Amino acid sequence: MTILKPGNKAPDFKLHSTPDQFLSLKDFKGKNVILAFYPADWSPVCSDEMAVFNELLEEFKKRNAQLIGISVDGPWCHASFGKKSNFHFPLLSDVEPKGEIAKKYGVYNSKLGVCDRALFVIDKDGAIVWSYLSPMGENPGADGILDALDSLEMKKAA
Repeated sequence: MTILKPGNKAPDFKLHSTPDQFLSLKDFKGKNVILAFYPADWSPVCSDEMAVFNELLEEFKKRNAQLIGISVDGPWCHASFGKKSNFHFPLLSDVEPKGEIAKKYGVYNSKLGVCDRALFVIDKDGAIVWSYLSPMGENPGADGILDALDSLEMKKAA
């Protein structure tokens, strides 16, 4: 399985954002979208990664970007993780069928049964403009995301 590269159309999805609500990629048409696939709620690296992103929400917002976290954990687990961590962005559940959306993006780890740690920046028209597959135990930070969003702004200004 290979991570989707820039230039590809981002596969749409409809995933649980809460046990009784769904979000889809097309809900954010007209905005840039940051998809942050991560292995598991509550793991130390994932907790740190999502906390960094949460601190940068204003920077993302300035760049007309919506952050979305995705893992194979269930919506109840996401609700608890998000509330306890005070996250202010949606965590979507790719639990059933397990990893279906992660597979479409080329970031499902079938050996471990989790999403790989991967980031995508999708422009307002639904095209992937940047993607990054991080080592599982490494917090990739947000520099690549911010650079990709800034390059979108420069293209728009040109």
